[in-house]
This record gives sequence, structure tokens and C-alpha cells, in this order.
Amino acid sequence: MSSQPVMSYPGARRTEFGDAPPPAEAQQGDEGSTVAESTRVSATVPVRSGLDTTAVLPYAGSRTSKRTRWLRAWMLTAPIDAVALLVPLLLSQNYWRGTLSNAALTVAIFASGGLYRARRHVGILDELPSICGRLLASAAVVAIIAAERHDSVHYVGGFMRGVALSAGLVIVGRAFSRAFTIVARKRRWVEHNTIIIGSGPVGLELARLLRRYPQYGLRFVGCVDVAPNEGVGSVPLIGTLNDLEKLTEMLECDVLVIADPDCSESELMDNLLRMVRARPDLWAVPRLWGSRSLGGYPDHIGAIPIVKIGDTKLSGPRWAVKRASDVVFAAVALLVLSPVLLLCALATFLAVGRGIFFYQERIGRYGKPFKVIKFRSMQPTDESESQTNWSIAHDQRVGVVGRFMRRTSLDELPQLWNILRGEMSVVGPRPERPHFVEKFSVEYPTYAMRHRVPVGLTGLAQVSGLRGDTPISDRARFDNYYIENWSLWLDVKVVLRTVAEVFRGGGR
Repeated sequence: MSSQPVMSYPGARRTEFGDAPPPAEAQQGDEGSTVAESTRVSATVPVRSGLDTTAVLPYAGSRTSKRTRWLRAWMLTAPIDAVALLVPLLLSQNYWRGTLSNAALTVAIFASGGLYRARRHVGILDELPSICGRLLASAAVVAIIAAERHDSVHYVGGFMRGVALSAGLVIVGRAFSRAFTIVARKRRWVEHNTIIIGSGPVGLELARLLRRYPQYGLRFVGCVDVAPNEGVGSVPLIGTLNDLEKLTEMLECDVLVIADPDCSESELMDNLLRMVRARPDLWAVPRLWGSRSLGGYPDHIGAIPIVKIGDTKLSGPRWAVKRASDVVFAAVALLVLSPVLLLCALATFLAVGRGIFFYQERIGRYGKPFKVIKFRSMQPTDESESQTNWSIAHDQRVGVVGRFMRRTSLDELPQLWNILRGEMSVVGPRPERPHFVEKFSVEYPTYAMRHRVPVGLTGLAQVSGLRGDTPISDRARFDNYYIENWSLWLDVKVVLRTVAEVFRGGGR
């Protein structure tokens, strides 16, 4: 990519972004690269009254940021924690089972507690209470199990001495990793290109802090907003929200920080969710952060609290966990429910004759069509009717068997095969026919966002009473809420509520 022309840089002056670098830094970027090589965008920032206008060049596109894009916070801390927890094995082999169990449990508790997540403000004292509490919890669990298995007090005492040693080493190792992280960030060995969304006072202050303090590990490359914010103290814009995905790819941006964009939250989310190819981390300054109404915040940039927004798409490790749980659930369900499936197939054959299975085209993840499998509850007059008829709940052609199976959702059980094939998930937005997907996507702006994840055998909207002739807009809200707040426990809750609905006969 060819570099854009760069504006001339005057001597060091104080601007809205802090002390401007001297001419030598303006003429030479990181590792000897010229400004033309290291900077893709430039802007002029109006300064406070009484000072001349000074060109401020945000740090952008360094070779360092390209080399460190793949680095994640856990890659340093997790191995150090694991080594520290396993050190007692070098001193004695008598407690190897307890030591291995304690190491595995501690790492799992640390991970669930967020101790391996990226942080902008890094400090061992901030994490110390959480680390100590989780070390004690893990040691207590393993010690209780060891006491049950071994009657000897001497054994448990020796094991706990090893646990105390490993706990101390974990704290020392965490202090070392945090100190090393700060040094690496200050020397710009590790950094991530960052775009700030918002050009108001908060965006301006964040840009100044990132420009001046490299210990946060973020390299400020520019701001985007709905429209330019004219006036003294405004942030230089490199584009609008509509350009966000293109700019993220062009500038190889790893982090987006939502500050104070001049738009509604729904408009902002629409732009963020349209970013299919770019996958940067998302951070946000919470609303009303000047009060304590939302509780304390564990991370900050300067004096500005900041929180990390979870991934709103099921991908990477999250998708692997969900897919593995789907395969296990579908395989076990097919085995356990095989007698029920056989009875349903027999009842369907007696009611409608041959062709007990009903195949219908539905739209799955990313808009990909597939054939969903169901037990046939009626015989449609033609194929177009099954594709365009919204509801057959009161159709007289549905017999007693079909009506019972629909009310208990037994007609959906063959979709367990769709789950094993990877076309569906156990829990997710219910799949819809192409005709209605096209219709609803035009009428409801958030409807198409349901297809960010695999469609499901059951869903949060369905167990919340949104079945049959219920508002599509409400269904889309519930489906998108499920996607943006997904967890394995949420899937378990939906499945349990689905089972309750089946026994209650709350189907169509």
C-alpha cells in the first residue's frame, strides 16, 4: 500500500494530545523507518486558544505492531503460572497427584475469573486480592479431597507446604510478568493499532492519553465518528462509521475503543455488527462513569474507566466449545431417544402413510440454505405452500397424531441429525424459510443479524413464549440477545426450559 503524503512537522509544542515529538521523531519512525513508511494517515488538530495550529501525527502502522498482532495476554501469564504451580514436583514426588490437580484447577479458576484476559492498566497490586482468593479456593478443594483419600495428617501437611510454595511462586511470577509487560509496552515491543470511535471530549482525552503513554499497549491511529466534529479541541477524523471496516483492515487495527460517538447505540451496533471480515477487540467507556451507580470497574486508561466487550460472534474457542457440546448432546440424545423416535415414525406412518420425514429448505448460518428434517404432520398440496404458508396451527389437515407431535415438539427430533451434520446447533435462533427470511430482513433491520451463529433446535425466544403468531421484532431481539450473551450455561438453561415446555405441551 502506498503511503499518503505527510504534513510537515514543526518543533515540539504542546497540543491537545500532549507534548508533540521533536523533529527527529517526526522524521524517523520505529526501527529506523521513515514517516512515509510508518504513517498512513495524518491530520491537523486545532489547539487551545493562543497557540498556533500544530500538525499531530498519530502513531500508525509500525513494523512492531504488525509483528505483535498475534500476541495475547495469556501467552505470557498462563505458562508462568503453570510452571510455578508445578515446581513442588521438583522437590518431592509423593504428592504428584495433588500437585497436578491443584495446578489444573487453579489455572481453570484463574481463567474463569478473567485473570488471563487483556488489561490496559497492568499492576500486580490490582490483581493480588483476586489471585490470593482463587489460590486459597483451589488449595482448599484439593486439600479436602486429599484428606478424604489419606487419613494421615502428615500427608496433608506435606501437600499443603508444597501448595504454599507454589502459591508464593505464582505471585512472584505474576509480578515479574506484569513488570515485563509494562517494559515491553513502553519500549513499544508490544503494541496494537487502535481506532477510537467518537470525537467528543472523552475521545479527545483517550487519544491524548494513548499518544502520550505507551504503557497501555495501544497505538493510536485515528478516530472515526458519524460526521466531523468541528471546533477547538476536536479529534482528527480518519473517516466515518461507515468506513470503519475498511479502515480497520487498511490500518491493520487490532482494537476499537468506543468513547463518545455522535450517534445512537442502535446505529453504532449496526455498524459494528456489519464488520464481518475485520475482527478487532472491542473496548468501551461505560456511560455514567462519573458516578458509582454501575459499580467499580477493574480497568482504566488514565482516569477513564474502560471495559472489554465480549465477542458478539461465536467463533474461535467459543465456537469449538459450543460445537463439541452440540455433537455430544445430539449423539447421546439420538441414542437415548431412539425408542421415542421409532414410535414417532410408526405413528406418522399410520397417520399420513409413506414419506414420514418432511424435508424443507431453511436458512442457516451466514445465510446458507440447508434441508431441515421433521416428522410429517400433514400432507401439503404443493411445495410452494410449505415454503410460503406462515402457520398451519389451525389447519384442518393436521390430524390428531400431527397435532400432538407439534404441541409436544416431537416432530422436531429428527433435527438432531441436522445437528450432527453441523447444519444446526442445539440452541440458537430457530431456522426460517427463505421467503420469510427475505421478507423479515427488509422489514426488521436486526433480523438478519440472527444468522451470525448456527440456527438451533430450540432457542431463547421460543422458551420465552415467542412461538407461532408472535412479533418478529421481539424474536429478533431475543435471538440477538442470546448471541451477544452466549455462554454454555445459557445453553443449559434454554435446554432445561425446553424440556419443561415439552412436558407442559406448550408447542404450536
